[in-house]
Amino acid sequence: MRAPLLITASALALTACAPQYVTVTEVMSNPGGTSIELPPPHMPDDLSPEGVAAADDHLALEQVDGAEAMAFVRASNETALSALTGDPRYETFRTEAEAILTATDRIPAPSFLGDGIGNFWQDATNPKGVWRRTTLESYASADTRWETLLDVDALARAEGKDWVFKGASCLAPDETRCLISLSDGGKDAVVVREFDLTTKTFVDGGFVLPEGKHRLSWLDRDTLLVATDFGPGTLTESGYPYIIKSLKRGQTLAQATEVYRGAQSDGGYGVSASVFRDAGGAVEAVVFSRPLDTFRSETALLTDQGPTRLALPERVSIYGTQGGRLIFSNDEAWALQGADVPPGSLLSVPFMDLRAPVEDQPSPPALIFSPGPRQSLQDVAVLEDHLILAISDNVSGRLIHVGSTPERAAPNPHWVLRDIEAPTSSALSLGDASKGSGRVFVSSQGFLTPPTLSLLEPSGRSLSALRAAPPKFDASTHVVQQFEATSSDGTKIPYFVVMPRGLRMDGSAPTILFGYGGFQASFPPAYKPEMGKLWLENGGVFVQANIRGGGEFGPGWHQAVLKENRQLAFDDFAAVARDLIDRGITSPRRLGIYGRSNGGVLTSVSITQHPELFNAAVIESPLIDMLRYHLLPAGASWIGEYGDPRIPEQAAYIARYSAYQQLRPDVRYPRVYITTNTRDDRVHPGHARKFAARLAAQGHDYLYYEETAGGHSNDADPVANARRWARHYVYLAQQLMD
Repeated sequence: MRAPLLITASALALTACAPQYVTVTEVMSNPGGTSIELPPPHMPDDLSPEGVAAADDHLALEQVDGAEAMAFVRASNETALSALTGDPRYETFRTEAEAILTATDRIPAPSFLGDGIGNFWQDATNPKGVWRRTTLESYASADTRWETLLDVDALARAEGKDWVFKGASCLAPDETRCLISLSDGGKDAVVVREFDLTTKTFVDGGFVLPEGKHRLSWLDRDTLLVATDFGPGTLTESGYPYIIKSLKRGQTLAQATEVYRGAQSDGGYGVSASVFRDAGGAVEAVVFSRPLDTFRSETALLTDQGPTRLALPERVSIYGTQGGRLIFSNDEAWALQGADVPPGSLLSVPFMDLRAPVEDQPSPPALIFSPGPRQSLQDVAVLEDHLILAISDNVSGRLIHVGSTPERAAPNPHWVLRDIEAPTSSALSLGDASKGSGRVFVSSQGFLTPPTLSLLEPSGRSLSALRAAPPKFDASTHVVQQFEATSSDGTKIPYFVVMPRGLRMDGSAPTILFGYGGFQASFPPAYKPEMGKLWLENGGVFVQANIRGGGEFGPGWHQAVLKENRQLAFDDFAAVARDLIDRGITSPRRLGIYGRSNGGVLTSVSITQHPELFNAAVIESPLIDMLRYHLLPAGASWIGEYGDPRIPEQAAYIARYSAYQQLRPDVRYPRVYITTNTRDDRVHPGHARKFAARLAAQGHDYLYYEETAGGHSNDADPVANARRWARHYVYLAQQLMD
């Protein structure tokens, strides 16, 4: 890398609302003083939205299906496919990945469905998938007999649509009437249709919602609570609904009755109604959530007098109800009746208490669980008379059964916690739970250990294994170790290394470093069969960095890098990279990084800030232009995470890392691989397109590939997904192994 050009300025007044760069003119009038780096050539002098747009020479690429944009996509795809699918390894990788992703010996992910078990299944024969069901006894047997409910491949052929199944919501307790969500091409926006499981047909004259980003719940057999696009002025700037209406059978959306309203200026992902039921299906509570930004929200209870705001913290995670009590976690410090409740605790509070102002509440909340310094609450299953907690303990899974004394209905019941016998040093995750039966599905896995699916009975003593996935790669060649790196502010950052046994610590190992670091999302050890087959079996090293921004150590781990502190997440990732190099596990020549979505912010920033550390980067479905992200759907919903570029002070700190503006022609970057999806309506493809175009304009080498269907989740078609992984690993092999 060539050294960046430095200039000097002494009596220079740098305001908080501008990036910390100066122009050549300013330097000439202020000779001498400290060295300050020249701004990148595309850094706007004016950080207002208008100034940012005026400095952007690739705005046309934000037109999803625009002529210039699609011409760019076609030309880029041709170059990328020639480089990647023309590699002699590609067909082997594609075949191996497809065999894994379409294997019939995978564990069918189960959900409780009426008296039986439901599953959505995709394979080579049914790439769009079939929704099916069986009994629990049959599911647990060696010869499961499945009954097809909906064949999505057949439906797509019959209707001439690229339908992608996005789930079903069924009305308890019998769960014979379901709301099916179908996406055209894999977008987040879906069409909703009512489906009858007894006839296995869509209901003639049943509930139907047009394409949109809906939030909906069954209230009863003839009533839905719906938040959607009700016409002009009913969506936030992020494109999410802020009004909830009661929709009766036979009504149009225009005839629905409003029951709750936020404001058009709200942030986050739109208002929603949660209908909580007891084991018999009777409604215990209807709770409305109104996001104020990405993480803060107001919570209201539907009463006979209408919505009543609850005295809950704004940062809160609600898990369910038990009778007249709400089970929730405070994601911020909370003081109540003289009791300080640490962030990330689990509480049980009567609704009657929450309806009163905080200062008038009769008693402190019932504290069920409070995490230690290296622990966090990951998930909670709320059953009729007990709870199951999934805990992360130094990024390793732990399960806890929570029962109570007979005085559970008292103002402050006594909760009894005990550990459930489960695999150690593994990721433990809760699957679907049945309040009616008291059962919970639990999955355990590790980097080198395939998933095992177990059933936890109401007694909660130990797990009963139902199915174990067969290994998909030879794990005997590798071992897993956990290390820590020291970040820029002294914080210890844990990371896992999956490396060959007896690895020579001479820096020669081709290594992929994965990170995310946002939205309180945790990444415990997980079995990645395509990575094991295509990378580990070929001698590679895989590293997973649990940087701040995630939820591995609770809300504080996430909130430490919000908005103006975002740079710390990037520093964490760089610290892990340096630690790997210092230990001799790898070297800059052999080190590559991978991240998608928010991980695309991380990887693009890492390349622009530390090109000397890496020789490869897979930047997938990324956010990159952080000065315009709020203008690209659904970017404004993430202002609580990154900040608001319309506010000068916040635009200034965002500009200091936004990779699209920070690219420089005089810096040698590794050849990066940028990839996204035309039908991604969550993270706009314009981010990836513009970054690639600017790399090209500055003379840098890169690869860009844009899939034209599938959406953000890459779950539309396992055969297409196999091609995606093959492209990824061919690129990484070219950069790090060749």
